[in-house]
Amino acid sequence: MKFQKRIPTILRYFLLITGAVISSLPMLYMISTALRPNGALYEYPPRFFPKLADVTIENFRYIIAQSKFYLNFLNSVFVSVSTVAIAALVSAALGFVLARFDFKGRKLLFGFIIITMIIPGTTLIVPQFELAVKMKVVNKLWGLIPFYAAWVIPFSTFMIKGFMENIPQEIMEAAYMDGADVFTVFFRIALPLAKPAIASVSIFNFLTAWEEYPWANTVINDNSLRTLPIAIAGFFGQHQFTQWGYVFAMSVLSLIPVVLVFVVFQKYFVKGLTAGSVKG
Repeated sequence: MKFQKRIPTILRYFLLITGAVISSLPMLYMISTALRPNGALYEYPPRFFPKLADVTIENFRYIIAQSKFYLNFLNSVFVSVSTVAIAALVSAALGFVLARFDFKGRKLLFGFIIITMIIPGTTLIVPQFELAVKMKVVNKLWGLIPFYAAWVIPFSTFMIKGFMENIPQEIMEAAYMDGADVFTVFFRIALPLAKPAIASVSIFNFLTAWEEYPWANTVINDNSLRTLPIAIAGFFGQHQFTQWGYVFAMSVLSLIPVVLVFVVFQKYFVKGLTAGSVKG
């Protein structure tokens, strides 16, 4: 009987462990490929993990020695951080207004925001490029930031609005009674209390800007202004064949900021995702 009661728990852990292993396999293969010479990748029979004698960090040394790697890295950091900052402020303000103010067209505005979430970004590349030309931001890093921010603001607003609705109204009413204006309430009360939601969506926003390739490849032509995804793609087909060791070594290095962002904001992650899902 005791064993039968444990079956659901055993099954649950089995599924979790299986899912974790399957999810981690691509990451493990990427790391193992980055730690072996380019020639070892084509050995037969193929190996998932390299031999200890074949393990090397030469691929990482080569990538780090490239000056353009640091330029591409800094470009990605600048674009991603700027996107996160702009999206956080705009979406928090939108979420606050939609959650706390009743005005004509409120539901229509929120419905429009939801509709924009279902439009595939790749279908808008042509009109976006025409807009970028008119704004004179082609081949500039600023040509990436406003478009990235526009992509992530709808989802961020949706999440933050749900969180704002759960903030006790009494707190804000007390501030208004003490003479605070709407800006004071937003910046001193709503914004600090909404940190979990803002932090959780900021992780997704950072990943979106950090990993985006099609639009960056379309609007940026200068090698010194390219972001990491374009730099990684540049190794494909070089010297008549793809140097997978360099590709995966750069991919591993590009994951470091992503891991750091998640580690810093992980305490807000689950709370921010679940807090706005249930009212009350």
